[in-house]
Amino acid sequence: MLSFLSLPRLSYGQKLSLVAAVPMVLAVAAIAILVAFQSRALAEREIQTLEAQLIEAKKRELRNYVTQARNGFYFIYGSAAPDDQEAKDQVAQILSAMIYGDEGFFFVYDYDGTNLVNPRQTEMINRNHLELTDSSGTPVVAELLNIARQGDGYLTHLWPKPSNGQEAEMITYVTSFPSWRWAVGTGVFIDDVLTSVAAARADVEARVQRTFYYISAITLAALLLVFGSGMALNFRERRLADAKLKKLTQRVFDAQEEERGRVARELHDGISQILVGVRYALDTTRRRLDKGSGDAATPLHQGIDNLGTAIAEVRRISRDLRPGALDDLGLGPALKALVEDFAARTGTQTEFQTVVFRNRLDQNAKIALYRIAQEALTNIERHSGASHVSVDLRGHKRGATLRIADNGSGVDATRRRRSAGIGLRNMQERVEQLDGTLRILAGVGGSAGTVIEATVPLTHLLPPEDSVAKKEQARA
Repeated sequence: MLSFLSLPRLSYGQKLSLVAAVPMVLAVAAIAILVAFQSRALAEREIQTLEAQLIEAKKRELRNYVTQARNGFYFIYGSAAPDDQEAKDQVAQILSAMIYGDEGFFFVYDYDGTNLVNPRQTEMINRNHLELTDSSGTPVVAELLNIARQGDGYLTHLWPKPSNGQEAEMITYVTSFPSWRWAVGTGVFIDDVLTSVAAARADVEARVQRTFYYISAITLAALLLVFGSGMALNFRERRLADAKLKKLTQRVFDAQEEERGRVARELHDGISQILVGVRYALDTTRRRLDKGSGDAATPLHQGIDNLGTAIAEVRRISRDLRPGALDDLGLGPALKALVEDFAARTGTQTEFQTVVFRNRLDQNAKIALYRIAQEALTNIERHSGASHVSVDLRGHKRGATLRIADNGSGVDATRRRRSAGIGLRNMQERVEQLDGTLRILAGVGGSAGTVIEATVPLTHLLPPEDSVAKKEQARA
């Protein structure tokens, strides 16, 4: 220490500053290391949570695929004998045709390990693969058969991708058809999940390293002032980011729950009750047929009519979730179909006017305006008690405007400003994402009712040559 204090060409003040700077540098280095360690730990926990959520979503997706496939041919399996080869061939043919995406397919193994269905890798069909293992030593087919014998479940393993033959990690869901001694399932490759997680880890590491370098550079330039300001800014930004992330996450959850609730209400209030009527009609028919007395045709016809109503209701719900006309014909025809369906369903007098857009709105604007119209009509049906609704869509020099007016009970402006519902907030957010404007007004001329005007700017209208080129490309 004495030799350090007696360094030549340094004043006493400089020596004191140097002595004071050394502990500060060490403290800053320790803080930088601690921040980097905590950032890595926090980011790793978030990445693991993200990975678990993505894997769980994949599993749910696989289970839904198998459930839907099973529902599609359960009427064959449920009425077939264990040795009904014709029924087995029918089901195998159905499963062979059920391919999805670039890699997705259904497979079938019998309990002895012989592959019966594999449309993506046909060379495996009619061969026994009980001893098949992946490069990590997992007996894939044997494990799948064990899971199937226990009912159903998931298996993570390596499997060659049909597109390139290279092994990749895969999650497989398998279930059993016990009377046929079949193991039926499907799988999905999770290399995209692993790639996303690896990229997230690399990005976190890069950010941590950059932060460490920045802190070091700031410390060398100004040990006290700059370091203090940098840490304060860092903590502030972290708090703001966390607050925004929580708010955004909550909005996503609210929107999901609202949509789930709407679909659940649609299913319960509509399809469920209709199907109960179908069951009652069929049950009445069965009892009359068993007794050999009474008119069995009348309830049977009623059940058939109710079943047709249920099918129409399912189609309507599916169309509400994602209307095909929006992609195929454009916004104008899609809105017209929406308004006509609203009129037929509610008995409300409706009026629809539009200018021919020739599909010149970009995709984001079309989806946003359609969803706004859908939400507005839903609110009118549920809350306004309107007897007349008009929908107007047209382009102008500022862009495009969707105007929806009704003669219902109206929306109280003060209540609207203080606590907008989820539907109105969703409308506002959709328009804001397009840099547009949303206005909610009282009825024109002081009359009762509500007017909703959603305007998207001119930047969301495609040039004529772009729309023509897209049409020609779609025809090709």
